[in-house]
Order: sequence, then structure tokens, then C-alpha cells
Amino acid sequence: MHRESESFLFKYLNNTSPTGYETAGQKIWLDYLDPYIDDCLTDAYGTVVGIINPQAAYKVVIEAHADEISWFVNYITKEGYIYVIRNGGSDYQIAPSQRAKVHTDNSTIPAVFGWPAIHVREDREKAPKFDMEKIVLDCGCSSAEEVEALGIHVGSVVTFDADLITLNQNFLVGRGLDNRIGGFMIAEVVRKLHENKQKLPFGLYIVNAVQEEVGLHGASMIAHRLKPDLAIVTDVTHDTQSPLYNKIKQGDIACNKGPALSHAPSVQHNVLKMLIEVAQKNKIPFQRQASSSRTGTDTDAFAYSNAGVASGLISLPLKYMHTTVEMVHKQDIEHVIALIYQFLVQLDPQHSFSYFK
Repeated sequence: MHRESESFLFKYLNNTSPTGYETAGQKIWLDYLDPYIDDCLTDAYGTVVGIINPQAAYKVVIEAHADEISWFVNYITKEGYIYVIRNGGSDYQIAPSQRAKVHTDNSTIPAVFGWPAIHVREDREKAPKFDMEKIVLDCGCSSAEEVEALGIHVGSVVTFDADLITLNQNFLVGRGLDNRIGGFMIAEVVRKLHENKQKLPFGLYIVNAVQEEVGLHGASMIAHRLKPDLAIVTDVTHDTQSPLYNKIKQGDIACNKGPALSHAPSVQHNVLKMLIEVAQKNKIPFQRQASSSRTGTDTDAFAYSNAGVASGLISLPLKYMHTTVEMVHKQDIEHVIALIYQFLVQLDPQHSFSYFK
């Protein structure tokens, strides 16, 4: 990996970017992208768009989402313990004994999700059921007043404390790879276009959207604003090889076998066909995935915006989604970057994706 790229990757992934509070990460992302673009724009909720050839009539979007799951402080007891609610698809099951960070206006407060020892718990003979009443955040305070003196209040955002690491040289592991690793990949596509002096015959809009984890809201807003002709979305998908996954229900997807290309109603079939042809021509490995209705990604927001936008989805296989140990293979990252890059350099803005040609 390019040294500058690796530095950006760790800086960007280790920054917190909770849903609704993505600004700090967006600034890091845009600073990296800035030398490679002609212009940029932002919207009221924090979605950031880098633009190449803003004067071009034909508009192509490559997109990822910038937010990660997190928690909100919901109740502070008189003894200084903190109860939380989910911000996005956070999993109560994984919270006990995790280190955390409470984000205030002026600082970051370390905390832990406390959990009593097994030999003092009444439920020690059975697996406990976790919910918002079972997990408790402890920031070392003994009263509500002491908690509030730290700047913590109802609505403060909480994230897990789990920075990015490398595992066995080949895997990246951490929280929030869903889907800030996508933001990294689309930024690398743009760096590669710039360094190879590739001139595109269309406008390229590099979108890092907010609030995907709570309903695809950022993508929906920016799709209506940009009104693109074509959208290529990247997100993560489940590696289903480890125990407890059901391949009959969830498909057969594996890390280090290339990106997954989705068949779904919101995926325009001719866009998918072109992605497959580009992958085959350039010997980029890929896997196939199917969604029975919506993909659950920003693809749906773009596809069903305005009068309909021809959209495709490229998914990065990922282990242990929505945990502190999300894992992706470095080679899959490179293959996603290569596929988006090769798709763009061969794209003719006069090409019609219509089913009725």
C-alpha cells in the first residue's frame, strides 16, 4: 500500500465518526482528497462531495458512507452510572467489558461498559439477555453531579475504544470499517486517476454520505441535490465463512475472494453487467450476492431518487459486522479500488443503460 495512503487510512479509521456527528472524519477525508479534485461541496447534515469536471453534463457518482454505529447517553443515575440507547445498529450483546469513549463538546472521556464477575451473577448458569437495561457505562464517577461536571449529558455520544490494527499481515481489524473503509477506497480511486493522469469525459462526484446507519438519509439527500446519471456505491457485506453464519440464508461470501457484486431490484442490471465485464476483462476476482428486496445500502437511496438513477453495488467482504473487531482483507480492498477505477476509465458517457435499446 502507498505510504501516504496507509497513513491516511489509519488516521481516518481511528477517528470517530458516529452517525450524526461525522464532521471530524469528513474533514480528514476531504483534506486527503483535496489535491486530486477540482471542487467540492457539502450539505447541511455533513455529506461531503469531491468533484472532478464540475462543468460536465453527464454525472457519475462513486459513493461510500461516512458514519459508524454508536450510542447515546440516555439516563444518568444519582450514583453516577450511565445508561445508553443505540445510535444505529449497535449491539448490546458485545458491550459488556468493552472500553468506550464519551464525546463531550470539549473533550473525550474514557469509560467502560462494566459487567459483574460470573461467580456473583444470579444468571451465571445461563446466557444473559442483553438490552438497554443490562449494560451500564462507568466513567469513574460516584454521582450524577460528578458525571455532569465532566461535560457528559443526556444525548452525549459514546463509541467503543478500538483502534485499527493489522492481523497476520493480511487483515485490517477495528471498529467502524463499516463503512469508512469505503471512504478510503473511493478516495484511493481518485488518487489513482490523478497519478495516472486519467482525463474523464464526464463529471465525477465522489460522495462520502452521512447517516446511512439510521436509514440511508445522507445518500437520499445528496442524490436529490446532485441528480446523477449513474451511481456506483460501495459498502461492506458479510463474510459468511466463520461459525454461526447460515450460508443458505446469507449466501456464500468469503474474504480474499474479491468484491461481491449484487443482484437486487435496486441494482440496474446493465450496470451490473458492465461491472462484471470490467472485472473479467481486467482479471479482477469477484463474487456474486443476491438481495430479495432492498440491499440495505445507499444503493437503494440513489436508485430510487429523482426519476431513478442507474445504480450498481460493489461490496467489500467483512467479518463480524457491527462489532469492535470488524475484519477486511487487504487484497479485497485493492480489488475494489481496481474495479471502480477500471470501470470509470472505460465508461463512455454516451453509453445507454436503458433496458429498451
